[in-house]
Amino acid sequence: MSAVTRTAPVPTPAGGIGKSVRDSLVIARRNLIRMSRIPEMVLFGLIQPVMFVVLFTYVFGGSIQVGGSLSSQDYREFLMAGIFAQTVTFATAGAGAGIADDMHKGLIDRFRSLPMARGAVLTGRTVADLVQTALTLVVLALVALLIGWRAHENFGKILAGFGLLLLLGYAFSWIGALIGLSVRTPEAATSGGLIWLFPLTFISNAFVDSNNLPTFFRHIAEWNPFSTTVQACRELFGNLPPGFKTPDAWPMQHPVLASVLWSVVILVVFRTLAVRKYRSASA
Repeated sequence: MSAVTRTAPVPTPAGGIGKSVRDSLVIARRNLIRMSRIPEMVLFGLIQPVMFVVLFTYVFGGSIQVGGSLSSQDYREFLMAGIFAQTVTFATAGAGAGIADDMHKGLIDRFRSLPMARGAVLTGRTVADLVQTALTLVVLALVALLIGWRAHENFGKILAGFGLLLLLGYAFSWIGALIGLSVRTPEAATSGGLIWLFPLTFISNAFVDSNNLPTFFRHIAEWNPFSTTVQACRELFGNLPPGFKTPDAWPMQHPVLASVLWSVVILVVFRTLAVRKYRSASA
């Protein structure tokens, strides 16, 4: 009788959610290492929001009425939620440019040739961008404290406010991912990532009381997902000025719930579209 040769079983790689999470973390680590080697990326990401804080606080503070107050201190506290939200949404352009750069250099095709989950490349990139955004928020909050901003609620509510900001930023980063996969160059991704953000952030309650806007723009601002998160953060930080009249629109009356709903819908829709685009763009 011939001897039966037994071979050791070949280990099967973990599949499903576990494999996707592991692959995403590997890509996220790769992008974080890359960011740490290019510190100017983080530095330039900090300069713009700090400039907005200083300009709006010291140039417009005291001349813009919010609620029934013209106090520069009231405006400073009213402003900061808008600056925080603008900072996390403007990171969308950087996310799109990074993915477009990887596409342009052929890295996406290299990743695609590896046995990894299809959505891991994009998830890892967006998670790394989320970490960078969180660090930027920490620094920006410290700058805000230095110029006199204060939160007047308990620590749990303050953390919840920053959590909503990061959730919005992460959801918007998937819009950036879709843009980055849809254009040919990082420059086009940067332009495409910013061109829609300016009307989104300025037709809102970020810098002015939306009650003072013309009727048409006021309705847009009140249903704007960006405005909803700003309003939620003002409530959670205790930064609503004296005499402020909350608009009657449902998102403004229930901003925390509306902010979560908006962010989850944006995240689900654009993650689905981005992963689908990734499969076809890198094929």
